[in-house]
Amino acid sequence: MQHILLLIAGGRSIADLPEFVREMIEWPGVAGTPRWLAPGKACELPLEEGFEADVEARLRKRLEGLPIDMAVLAAAGRRKRLLIADMDSTVIQQECLDEIADVAGIGTQIAAITERAMRGELDFETALKERIGLLRGFPATALQSVLDERISLMPGAKTLTATMAKHGARTVLVSGGFKFFTGAVARRAGFDADYANDFLFEAGAIAGVREPILGRDAKLAAMQAEAASLGIALGDVIAVGDGANDLAMLKAAGLGVAYHAKPVVAEQAHVRIDHNDLTALLYLQGYSLEDFATA
Repeated sequence: MQHILLLIAGGRSIADLPEFVREMIEWPGVAGTPRWLAPGKACELPLEEGFEADVEARLRKRLEGLPIDMAVLAAAGRRKRLLIADMDSTVIQQECLDEIADVAGIGTQIAAITERAMRGELDFETALKERIGLLRGFPATALQSVLDERISLMPGAKTLTATMAKHGARTVLVSGGFKFFTGAVARRAGFDADYANDFLFEAGAIAGVREPILGRDAKLAAMQAEAASLGIALGDVIAVGDGANDLAMLKAAGLGVAYHAKPVVAEQAHVRIDHNDLTALLYLQGYSLEDFATA
């Protein structure tokens, strides 16, 4: 099976990437002419069959300390027909419950639970119930202020969804967070649909979370259901997330991307993106800059 090596420069490394690519052309196992998906930004090189592991190991060592993302990918079937994306710290720059907690004055307590859950040290459902328990009594009216004033899209989110939609793919937001936020974020970012949990309210304030809780297994189930509805295999799905509760869907997808992720996730996903924005997911699929849709 033919493989390609993809390099995506982040930050200051854009000036260095062309020279780096010229160096790599001479490496054993690198065969063929580089294809630039974006000038100075994203480049792919064909690999000789059987050299994938050697080139990847050498490259990871060579890239230490450099803000360049890399991936070794099968050349066939790169463009996916379905995107499944986590929301908090993936499609948006924040963790919604942490923002609510900060307004409520218990940010440190909530953030500590969030961090442990994201690292995989706490069961997701247990962690969610603990955090909502601490937020019991938070006014429903204040949630809109959190959404309007504190929640911002991750760079590249709109371009990612617009480009995939332009080329016939479906995009779905799947979150262990709450529908109050995912619905608004999905509209802002251009997703076709969203899945999330629901708050329980009493007397106009947060009182709990509706069961069953959408967590790790539910994210995988949502991805499977969406793929089935399109009549496609999971190999035609690209999934992206950053936390431990995303691992099941990342591993099952045709391409699972750990995006600025916790170590436990970055180590187990198919690909990790540490230095670039969400448009990196387009380069992973072989889209060039001229293919991008205007967001």
